[in-house]
Amino acid sequence: MKDVTVMLDDVPGSLARMGAALGAAGVSIEGGGAWVVDGRGVGHFLFEDGEAARGALEAAGIEVAAVREVVLQRLDQATPGQLGALTARMAAAGVNIEVLYSDHDHRLVLVVDDPARAREVAAGWMAERERAA
Repeated sequence: MKDVTVMLDDVPGSLARMGAALGAAGVSIEGGGAWVVDGRGVGHFLFEDGEAARGALEAAGIEVAAVREVVLQRLDQATPGQLGALTARMAAAGVNIEVLYSDHDHRLVLVVDDPARAREVAAGWMAERERAA
C-alpha cells in the first residue's frame, strides 16, 4: 500500500474531479482524507498501487506531491489507550509520524520518516499485546 499526497484547489468540485479521474482509470481509494491548509487542499489517500494512482491523477492535471510507503496497524478498538501506547513506542524509537489516518478496513495508516524501523516497533508492540491476551 502507498500513501499518495495530492494537492488540490480549495474550490467546490476538486475532490469530485479527483474521484472521477481515479474512477475512469479503475483505481480504487483504500482510505484517506483531505484538509485545507493555508488556502490549499492537501489530501492523503491510500492506494494498493500508488504509481497507478499517480498516473491517473497527473493525467487529469492534478498535482501529486509524493507517493510514499505506509505502515498499517490494527488497533484493538475495545481497549482505550491503543493510539497513545503505539505512538509513544514510535516516539521512543525515534520514529516521526508525519501523517496518520485510517483505511476502509479499520486499520491505522502511518506515514513515517523511517518505515522499516516503524514496522519493527509495530511488530514488537503487537507481539507484546498477543502475549498479554
